[in-house]
Amino acid sequence: MEIQYTRYRLTCTHPFGISRSTHDWYDVLYVYVHQDGITGRGEAAPSERYGEFPDQIEARLRSGIELPRIDGPPEDYQAELELLSGGIHSLKAALDTALWDWWAQKQGRPLYELFHSRPDQAPCSSFTIAIGDFDLLAQKVAEAEPYRILKVKLGTNRDKEIITEIRKHTDKTLRVDANEGWDLDRAREMVPWLADRGVELIEQPLPTNRLEDTARLKALSPIPLIADENCLTGADIPSLADSFHGINIKLMKCGGLTEARTMIATARELGLLVMVGCMIESSVGISAMASLAPQIDFADLDGHVLIDNDPYEGMKLVEGKITLSNRPGLGVRLTLEGGGLR
Repeated sequence: MEIQYTRYRLTCTHPFGISRSTHDWYDVLYVYVHQDGITGRGEAAPSERYGEFPDQIEARLRSGIELPRIDGPPEDYQAELELLSGGIHSLKAALDTALWDWWAQKQGRPLYELFHSRPDQAPCSSFTIAIGDFDLLAQKVAEAEPYRILKVKLGTNRDKEIITEIRKHTDKTLRVDANEGWDLDRAREMVPWLADRGVELIEQPLPTNRLEDTARLKALSPIPLIADENCLTGADIPSLADSFHGINIKLMKCGGLTEARTMIATARELGLLVMVGCMIESSVGISAMASLAPQIDFADLDGHVLIDNDPYEGMKLVEGKITLSNRPGLGVRLTLEGGGLR
């Protein structure tokens, strides 16, 4: 099976700020696998938080990694993908996604059908309001008018002001992501305050090395706490059940759709809620994770609508509801030409 790739810069509509960083753009790498006249696509959107970088991935791809001929589903080739990716989860995610896209196209079926997902059961996705210029909050809420659920990035010294200002402009469901930005005392103050203002859930309130503190917070929290940075792969989940009500699965953290499916099953066995999320990604990565969205509780799949130069079209958010493509495979198609895109 032939592997090709290209690098592409996604530019954010607004600076994308979280508790630890702000970015105007993100570089991703598209990976293409080709066999039997069919091309499968995958996307690697690495995160510095997990020690992964575009240059690192490009160097590995440039070294000429190879796949054998593929004659079965991607589950059968996980050992090969692990070896090829060299422990880089976002690269493995791109390779695994590309194989699933290729395999579903070969069957002539949308990927969600292979996963036994029912499109009519797909939830609404949240739309993210990132940390940024406080004076732009009203504008951002207005721009989010088509979406029913807003996810607000917190972890600043103005968290209450941010929520108060947003509540002046909307009564929509709010979710909060602190991205490890609080300590226990701050979280104890914020959680009931946020619950009183209709916040539905909170992602990663405390740093990853504060699991015992997170367990204390869980015991008093009236709303679910969802593990994000604490939850990379399925191996992490059993240790999180006492500290969180649920987990957030992202392709770029876990290494692909194959692992994501295992994580959903593991979380359900432990009675945990499941969210699927994303980095800033294009419609390739978002459409991949959306194929599993009908199987989960919460979705945060808006990375492709937070950029202004998505080169692909795939799943859509119709008034915030995840609407899957009926085209074979991921269901994505190229809308911009050039730059090695396929």
